[in-house]
Amino acid sequence: MGRTDKNKVESLSYDTLVIGGGIAGEEASLNLADMGYKVLLVEKDYSIGGKMIHLSKVFPTLDCSACISTPKMSETMRHPNITVMTYTEVKNLGRINGHYEGIVVKKPRYVVEEDCTGCQLCEDACPVSVRDQYQYDLVGRKAVYIPFSVASPRIATVDLENCTLCGACEKVCPANAIDFTQKEIEVPVSARSVVIATGYRLFDARAKKQYGYGIYKNVVHAMHMERQLVPTRPYNTVLRPGDGKMPDNIAYLLCTGSRDHTMGNPLCSQVCCMYSIKQAQLILGALPMADVTIYYMDIRAFGKGFQEFYDQSRGMGVEFVKTRVAKISEKDNGDLVLHYEDIENGGKLAQAEHDLVVLSVGLLPETSFLDAFHSVKPRTSEFNYVWLSDELISPSMTSMEGVFVAGTAAGPMDIPDTILSASSASAETARYLKTSHE
Repeated sequence: MGRTDKNKVESLSYDTLVIGGGIAGEEASLNLADMGYKVLLVEKDYSIGGKMIHLSKVFPTLDCSACISTPKMSETMRHPNITVMTYTEVKNLGRINGHYEGIVVKKPRYVVEEDCTGCQLCEDACPVSVRDQYQYDLVGRKAVYIPFSVASPRIATVDLENCTLCGACEKVCPANAIDFTQKEIEVPVSARSVVIATGYRLFDARAKKQYGYGIYKNVVHAMHMERQLVPTRPYNTVLRPGDGKMPDNIAYLLCTGSRDHTMGNPLCSQVCCMYSIKQAQLILGALPMADVTIYYMDIRAFGKGFQEFYDQSRGMGVEFVKTRVAKISEKDNGDLVLHYEDIENGGKLAQAEHDLVVLSVGLLPETSFLDAFHSVKPRTSEFNYVWLSDELISPSMTSMEGVFVAGTAAGPMDIPDTILSASSASAETARYLKTSHE
């Protein structure tokens, strides 16, 4: 009998089930918990924090992203009215007698969570190295590992697909927390309301074959660059992956996968212009002698301080070229040649050479929330985001009674708008809980 038996729990009952532990899910959970409601927050990854915790700084203030995210993650984990379940998925939700009944499936980490101290001795002892998905494959990690430095909860997990079962981690673990006998645990759950906060996924840059991502080593996407700019970056400075050299001439291609009918996504992703400008400014801080050029269709600086942020980048020397790049080719030395139409100079065909190209990939809907529901599912829009029943009345009400949406599950938006959306979702959920109870 495996030690996972002590992890089994009875049926869970809550006021609200929040699906997704990113910034939207955390905000909605905290707001509801502060009002006295019991919240179950379910996150499919090993840690809460979503994508924001992996960013360097936020635009346009250039505040530290982790400095904002980490306290909120800690508050969420410690709040007495919030139960957090990570590496867990929701299944078979259905409305029965005014409640949503279903199951939560907790996947095995092969580590006893309550015993693990996060000391990382197991990680040091592990002889297996594989690509680190949290660093977007820029460096490696071990087969037993803590996902990232500020993971919450800070608990190790065993990647059984790559583990050789050598037993090195078991031998060094001072808490005897490694347990290869763990199995999935299914727990019945009941909630009076549901908040969908499943976030977004990034456009797969490989779909734009003419840009050579996945073929040319020095064509990367924006999250690769983001990871090179954070304090916990894998390298000491910004490097191009092809040969490890510091780049001198960097290009950004905006609207990669956004506003593109050929890719099935005609929507603007709302954030690509500004995060590219943010990264350009940070690059100039890290590599003062580098040249940065942003190739754009339109600069959409619509938010508070965005226009000033754009003007500031131009003053720092960032060059902007209005165009849509047709294709990228590679030279023998790994440098890249951009072929484009120079719109501002009569539309003539032009070429430009760069030693590193960053694709500013857009946002796409994360449709995994549909898997949480059994027969009746929330209605989705033509672009596969959660459909809002009446945006004039509420920006968070879905087609299902008692089910609300927060953040980018409803459509592309930046971090401040995501917080606003989560606040709306929590307010609507609280109103529903109060009126349904009465």
